[in-house]
Amino acid sequence: MAKKFFDHGKIERNVTLLLVLALVTVAIGGIVEIAPLFWIDSTVEKVQGMRPYTPLEQAGRNIYIREGCYNCHSQMIRPFRDEVERYGHYSLAAESMYDHPFQWGSKRTGPDLARVGDRYSDEWHVQHLTDPRSVVPGSIMPPYAFLKDRKLDGRQLDDHLRALRHVGVPYTNADIASAVDDAVAQADPDADAAGLKARYPKAQARDFDGDPKRVTEMDALVAYLQMLGTLVDTKSAEPMEKPR
Repeated sequence: MAKKFFDHGKIERNVTLLLVLALVTVAIGGIVEIAPLFWIDSTVEKVQGMRPYTPLEQAGRNIYIREGCYNCHSQMIRPFRDEVERYGHYSLAAESMYDHPFQWGSKRTGPDLARVGDRYSDEWHVQHLTDPRSVVPGSIMPPYAFLKDRKLDGRQLDDHLRALRHVGVPYTNADIASAVDDAVAQADPDADAAGLKARYPKAQARDFDGDPKRVTEMDALVAYLQMLGTLVDTKSAEPMEKPR
């Protein structure tokens, strides 16, 4: 009979030996998992189409977080059939690479919003935020009509972009210098948005809240919602052939 390489009985009866071997095993596993991270630039694979938020979208995201929308709405579609069929293609890690903090989660009082962009009109979003039950009778969401009356305070947008650059968001000096002008241009249908669209591909520029005379917090929030899930072409990740 072949000689046993390990005498498990001896190891299991010797607490000190068992502890030492367990620590060695955990250390080897930790080194294998952690060491490669020192030689790679990022653990998130970049996806074509992803870009930082425009200043107006970032302002809308700040309002989204300020009003606690994340408490009821997640932004992470898990790769489960029921979620994919309801919400769309599962979320990619790269879609949250510029989120500080990210909006992941699985507890939902309301639907997931990872791909809500372009699903509804601007008018629908404004009405939904103004009087949720007028468009979704069973909704328990509180109204946010006051957002339409609040002028967007963009005085600190450049500082906010500068702070985000410190945590890895690739805003350039030109992006930061143009932050306030870009926010106004995106919500003003009469403004020249050529520079904005050059800096932020796929940026949607128009009046979002129905009042083109001023830029409000409603403009910013709707601009943010209309962008969610629209930057990455998820159809290219679908199978080339589908079963009949």
